[in-house]
Amino acid sequence: MGAALALGLMAALPLAAAEAPPAGEGKAEVKAKPNQWEEKRHESHGAVTVGGKHIEYTAYAGTLMVEDKKGQPGAMMSYVAYIKKSEGSAANRPITFVYNGGPGSSTFWLHMGAFGPKRVQAGDGERGPAAPYHLIENEYSPLDVSDIVLIDMPGTGFGHVGQDEKLADPDKLEQVMKKNEEVKKDFWGIDQDARAFTIFITKFLNKYERWNSPRFLFGESYGTMRSAVLVNSLQRANIDMNGVMLLSQILNYGSSVDGGRLELGDDLPFIGSLPSYAATAWYHNKIPNKPKDLEAFLAEVRRFDLQEYAPALAMGDSLPDAQKHAMAQKLSGLIGLPADYIERADLRVDGGMFRKTLRQDEGLLVGRLDTRYASPPVDPMAKEADYDPQSAAISSAYVSLFNEYGRGTLGFGKDDEFHPSANVYQIWDTRHQPPGANQPLQRTANVIPDLAATMRQNPKLKVMLCSGYFDLSTMFFASEIELNHLNLPPDIRKNIEIKHFMTGHMVYVNEEALKQLHGYIAQFVTSATMR
Repeated sequence: MGAALALGLMAALPLAAAEAPPAGEGKAEVKAKPNQWEEKRHESHGAVTVGGKHIEYTAYAGTLMVEDKKGQPGAMMSYVAYIKKSEGSAANRPITFVYNGGPGSSTFWLHMGAFGPKRVQAGDGERGPAAPYHLIENEYSPLDVSDIVLIDMPGTGFGHVGQDEKLADPDKLEQVMKKNEEVKKDFWGIDQDARAFTIFITKFLNKYERWNSPRFLFGESYGTMRSAVLVNSLQRANIDMNGVMLLSQILNYGSSVDGGRLELGDDLPFIGSLPSYAATAWYHNKIPNKPKDLEAFLAEVRRFDLQEYAPALAMGDSLPDAQKHAMAQKLSGLIGLPADYIERADLRVDGGMFRKTLRQDEGLLVGRLDTRYASPPVDPMAKEADYDPQSAAISSAYVSLFNEYGRGTLGFGKDDEFHPSANVYQIWDTRHQPPGANQPLQRTANVIPDLAATMRQNPKLKVMLCSGYFDLSTMFFASEIELNHLNLPPDIRKNIEIKHFMTGHMVYVNEEALKQLHGYIAQFVTSATMR
């Protein structure tokens, strides 16, 4: 898709007579500027023990160039690939392409938390100690069943979008920056992002000769939305997938509870979030006569949600005052908030309000990504939570240890800046073109049709959803609702399996959940690879 553009060619400058080197010493060297479009790769080797098995691997840390929509070099996407060493050929071994979400996040979370041969040891459900942080062997890496490719989205990791501004001529920096802002529009958006990942995966299969390997996608958070669009895009490029694994899923932006109260008449966010509120209240002992069995309790909450709460919300302002009052009382017993607060909120409490209010009497707010975490608010008088205790608790450990591990053990990016994330929100294009002829462009993305179309066209495709009960960014019941609306025939619907965890958004911060996740991945990859 176009040759790499060579920039910064060496220029031979004439030396003044007074500066001429003495005879026999040769001419002075002038170093060429680095070629920012040259694909890099550094190879290293290591070993890890998974399930009692000693696994030796080769690690490739590098970059691949992805063209913009004009066919010119547009972005360098960084990656780390772990390939198991074996006596036979790796060409037919399963390979899993892994990425985080955001949008705007690099994939260091999944790399250092679940998939790589080393993992971060951080606080589980609470803030752990400060540096020095600890990196330990990951005995739950899926490397025993699949090779792994961890991909950073354009503009994150050790990659860049547009020209590398550090290498720009200072006199032309403003011009380069302006041009880069235009180039970002080719990569920062739902469909643009899927296009970039399609190109990357195609190039990777070429470069590493893996065209006949069983292929899997694993995305977390926004990465699940990416997966739904990407698996359809790859299939249209004649690259079928064996399976798609969705961790902390969101396929429809309309199901997000963060801005639920802003969309009058749309009650889906409140219906999808109620079981997560109930699970959180259960965890923090805010439910009268707390049930011992969380899953049995949540089964009853789901029933109440669909059969009583949803119909009440559907009545809107026509709901009689007596019924509204009674509903608020019932909700209070399930989610731990005062009944009068729920009633004043019109039975509709969004995520920020819930997190701020649940433990307000103790001077604490609970987490968004993982509601097991709790810490004091910055502004005690705020209406909603003003930060996420889980992110504040673990981010430094992950960023610090990836920088040390990536530059040291992997030997990559020693002279480059690592970007854990990119600020994409100002220009991120949330519009989406669904598959099929004459489909209207969506203003707010719902990629459920993409996954449904792919599964119909590839009836062998397996899908696994993994969700944490204590996640208020991508709620487990909202995810179940999404997968219940794929409109699939029964023989295809049986290809979907759902797994739950007693954790939050990043299920792998808990070792027992990480062990379970490994078991589910191993079983899924093995079953989807069998002939």
